[in-house]
Amino acid sequence: MRFRGHPLAYPVVVTIGALAMCFAWAPFGDMELRGLLAALVLIILGYTGFRVGYALRSTAGIGAGMTARRIRQQFRLVSRSWLECTTDGRTLWVPVYFDPALMTLTPTRVGMDGRAIRLGELRVYPAGRSRNSEPVGRLVDNPSRPDPDGGELAATAARWRRRLLLDAQPAVVAPFVGLFWVYVAGGGTLAFVAVTVVAGTTVTWLSAVRGSDPS
Repeated sequence: MRFRGHPLAYPVVVTIGALAMCFAWAPFGDMELRGLLAALVLIILGYTGFRVGYALRSTAGIGAGMTARRIRQQFRLVSRSWLECTTDGRTLWVPVYFDPALMTLTPTRVGMDGRAIRLGELRVYPAGRSRNSEPVGRLVDNPSRPDPDGGELAATAARWRRRLLLDAQPAVVAPFVGLFWVYVAGGGTLAFVAVTVVAGTTVTWLSAVRGSDPS
């Protein structure tokens, strides 16, 4: 599988971009700003490593023989893909990293390949722990039959520019973070611009690494 088409490719690339932004501003900052950027680098590396490791190694409670269907969650500015997995009257909801193939997924029997979760030919990666109750917010079910327009819609949703724009929506708070930093630590216009840009990038990274859904 090519890296660009892998479900974890997008969050990894956004992580690299967030780290690059931190390093780019470091030479222009004072000691306080450099300390902030260093702390952010450690947080971004640590949290991304944890999320990617979890996605590759955990089954999040999903087992072979379960029947899974995909649902899309919309809660405020958060949008994620979930698998609703049922077996023997028990239901689990598991967040998964977005893959365009999820948009055309109909109820499918879960198969396991080692610790890999497979829905037919599709491998899915957990984006967090399972839960025994429905996710909060508005839930949209996939059609029970293949959607004739599903392939076209999936191709549109998978465009990285679209995904970045959607993940960057919470970045509207970034200027307020910049103003707060200048109020507390000083630094003037340069510090305001640096913190605003880095805050916006960090919020975008957080949306991506948690498994946002652009559909």
